[in-house]
Amino acid sequence: MDELYRKEEICDPETIGKLREHYAAILGLLGEDPQREGLLKTPERVAKAMLFLTKGYAEDPLQIIRSAMFREEYKQMVLVKDIELYSLCEHHMLPFYGKAHVAYIPNGRITGLSKIARVVECFARRLQVQERLTVQIRDCIQEALDPMGVAVVIEASHMCMRMRGVEKQESATTTSAFTGVFLTSQRTREEFMTLISHQYR
Repeated sequence: MDELYRKEEICDPETIGKLREHYAAILGLLGEDPQREGLLKTPERVAKAMLFLTKGYAEDPLQIIRSAMFREEYKQMVLVKDIELYSLCEHHMLPFYGKAHVAYIPNGRITGLSKIARVVECFARRLQVQERLTVQIRDCIQEALDPMGVAVVIEASHMCMRMRGVEKQESATTTSAFTGVFLTSQRTREEFMTLISHQYR
């Protein structure tokens, strides 16, 4: 099934060229000389970096899940925890980064574990707010697998709060989103929260 989904490096020369021109202009507006030695290749490097950091726009998260779906009668929780994520805040285009914990309870279908991490990556590699990112991951897994429930918790630090504005260095943000039995069963939700707080050695 993996042949249905292939990761491709985004390297469109026309797009890179247009972005390069804009970043060169930005450097000039900031008071820099884009022609000096240290900055000559910076606009192109930034253009390529931004395409990589926003590559999620060119990916289909539902197709990622559907590329590795299997019939299985497992009815207990499947949890993938501590998934590293890096994203850009859509308000200031500064990074936020942290970990996602994703669980679901199958209802006849499972997906490859790596696909869960890839879905997180796909949505994170877009301009985001953490709240929407959390819900998008939840809804994608719910739609693709139709499980008995999905749970997503994201813990992240935002550079727009650390580098500028209030400049609170130790601040962190936690968001959560649930469907199905994670909403209706306190016991199931508590099991999930206990598992994501447990540190394996």
